[in-house]
Amino acid sequence: MSEDAKMDQTAYLLPPAAIALAKQMLKRALETKTTIATAESCTGGLIASSLTEIPGGSSMFERGFVTYSNQAKTEMLGVPAHLIADHGAVSEEVARAMAEGALKNSNATIAVSTTGVAGPDGGTPKKPVGMVCFAIATRTHPCRAETMHFKGDRAQVRLASVEHALRLLLECVSLSA
Repeated sequence: MSEDAKMDQTAYLLPPAAIALAKQMLKRALETKTTIATAESCTGGLIASSLTEIPGGSSMFERGFVTYSNQAKTEMLGVPAHLIADHGAVSEEVARAMAEGALKNSNATIAVSTTGVAGPDGGTPKKPVGMVCFAIATRTHPCRAETMHFKGDRAQVRLASVEHALRLLLECVSLSA
């Protein structure tokens, strides 16, 4: 039985869309010798979980940081406390610092970060439920960040964030190949 056939028979914990993206990422990572680190707040480790859900994921996944609290962001990733105070934890500035910190504190070639408001509480008029900031850092290109606004309940926002982060990783790896 081929490796692809074995992978298709595996029962997964995450939705099929996330698994399909993770499989694509594994293929691209193997082709480009990319290794990945994650720095997750609102996704709570789900990006790391999706990447390690795939047999062979250890060849691309270097490590993950779940930094749900501001203190964890500062202690584990080196996000400056003043950045959080000035811009808030849910900001592109903090997302950038998280991705850069994950890269600095790992041997990975690329890092993705998420910080957002998954809900159902915590939203404000400026930072509503469903707002998630992402960043991608590599060792060869400037870090880039973007903000998305997802609709749905907490689970839907978190899963949409995972899928978006995986798409960002795929895009970044494809551009640098």
